[in-house]
Amino acid sequence: MPWNRLLGPLDRLPAGQPLEDWYAELLGVGHGAGSLELAVLAGRLAATPGLAFLGGYQAALRALWPAAPASLGAFCVSEGKSLRPADLQTRLVGLSLYGSKSFATAAGSAAWWLVAAREEASGEAPRLAMTVVLAGAPGVRLEPMAPMPLIPDIPHARLLLDGAHCERLPGDGWDAYSKPFRTLEDLHVMAALSAWLYSLALECHWPRELLLRLAGLLGGCAEVSRQSAVAAETHLLLAGLFAQFEALGPALDAAFTGGPAHWAQHWQRDRTVLALGGSARAKRLEKALAALRLDPRQ
Repeated sequence: MPWNRLLGPLDRLPAGQPLEDWYAELLGVGHGAGSLELAVLAGRLAATPGLAFLGGYQAALRALWPAAPASLGAFCVSEGKSLRPADLQTRLVGLSLYGSKSFATAAGSAAWWLVAAREEASGEAPRLAMTVVLAGAPGVRLEPMAPMPLIPDIPHARLLLDGAHCERLPGDGWDAYSKPFRTLEDLHVMAALSAWLYSLALECHWPRELLLRLAGLLGGCAEVSRQSAVAAETHLLLAGLFAQFEALGPALDAAFTGGPAHWAQHWQRDRTVLALGGSARAKRLEKALAALRLDPRQ
């Protein structure tokens, strides 16, 4: 999708419809857009930061797994508060899954889930497989979670698996899927939320400088999306984008103060969604600085 369309005037998709219907409409407008373009388009068409987040999250899934079905999905790795393979208890036995995942985004609307599971033999080091489970499969149950303070319009659930049939994806579940997804999610959600803010800058006639800074941030996201999600330089560039976004804080606060109250309420409630995963990003940055032989104190 060309930049002139992504940056020009666009009408938002209506809010209040089922998430799967909203996403189907987004795909219809996108007409085969790439993952970064899809994230930007989602932000431009979203009525809330939560819907922008959902679009960015789905775009990240497609960047990770280009063969993903054209329906809502969810990435399910964490158990409790851990993502470490050694801490996970969900097991793959043949093509059946046993265990649970503590956090599945928009799970009640998802048609499929990517589920990480241990598959090593007894006495071997922990090894993950990445599997695909379809909604409605025998042995699958969802346990709804209470709404989060952030993005409450995007529900979450626990995923319970008791002999659930699955398909195993090729490659190592950690190196090929779990590890790169966190970077892909950070990038695509940032692009979507920046695009949501850009849409408000157009609609509410924010200062031109702020509009241009948001446009520049979207351009930076596009460049980073072309890099390997596991490369040291990618983590450095992504950290630079987050620094640029954080520097927008005073200008955004001033713009929201002078605009419609409902937009300010949405932003005050959901603005910290980009802070999620901040400690993990900081660790990746430190490793990237060391790999690039840069002084981490600078």
